Amino acid sequence: MPGADPRADPALVTALAQDAPTTVVALGAAFGSPDVLGPRLAAATTGVQLPGGGQLVFSDGTRAKRYVALYGTPGTAALGVLGEQDVPATIARALEHAAWYTPLTSDEVVPMVEIIATIASAGPGPDGNYSDERPVDALRPLVEAAGQAGVAVVLDLQPGRTDFLTQARQYEELLALPHVGLALDPEWRLAPDQVHLRQIGSVGVDEVNATAAWLAQLTRDRHLPQKMFVVHQFASRMVADRSRLDVTHDELSVLIHVDGQGTQPAKAGTWNALRTDAPPVHWGWKNFYDEDLPMLEPAQTYQVQPLPDLVTYQ
Repeated sequence: MPGADPRADPALVTALAQDAPTTVVALGAAFGSPDVLGPRLAAATTGVQLPGGGQLVFSDGTRAKRYVALYGTPGTAALGVLGEQDVPATIARALEHAAWYTPLTSDEVVPMVEIIATIASAGPGPDGNYSDERPVDALRPLVEAAGQAGVAVVLDLQPGRTDFLTQARQYEELLALPHVGLALDPEWRLAPDQVHLRQIGSVGVDEVNATAAWLAQLTRDRHLPQKMFVVHQFASRMVADRSRLDVTHDELSVLIHVDGQGTQPAKAGTWNALRTDAPPVHWGWKNFYDEDLPMLEPAQTYQVQPLPDLVTYQ
């Protein structure tokens, strides 16, 4: 093995699935305790591979993986480039965007779609939570097509006046798929007296951690590969007490997605400010087609330091 995590090695994942061993002996302290190694082996033995290979979000065992994503929701062009075309064209566009970055790095570049599953709404709606929860069946065609094409998926939550965990549970059926991760969008997490576009939302870190713990347990219980867990942020106040963000779940790989838009000096300032005193996480950068002045080209985007693990287009 190239390392001590069996999920990292695509060849080992395939071998374990083929042999279906009832007992595994791991020689070396680096493998950790049975409590650590056992769930990793349970996942590896399923044989399921993530887009880009292996069962770790940001590594295929021999090199790093980076992601390039389209953001939006199917059938709604106003919410991002993901909704500007039908499902087959969306998959083709995601593959095209990722291909722009392949010549710029020796790392594996994985295409991705970030689907807004719950949409911040201007009115309270029937349930009074200022969030429109899209039905699972409305998202399934794109989620399944992405999996078949080797495109990773992240479901994005804009919960309004309810909480992230309540909404995440509604999409358990999709989150149980190996290639589907979860994103929290605190901009759209309202206090009981707030309204979208009048105030910028925020969330306490305990709510974020509770959602992460639930997703980690779901991943462990179902012997799934590691999942990407994204927290969107463009201002420090959006995640209260962020220093306590739990990044210890072996089942998750945590990424803070910097959503700043506008001039490039302003975006760079937001990027640098949010990285200050941050927990050890991966980092995401967003390119806005209409709002950035100007929007960075792929080669310019990969001049951002540290190099973004995820580049999203909206």
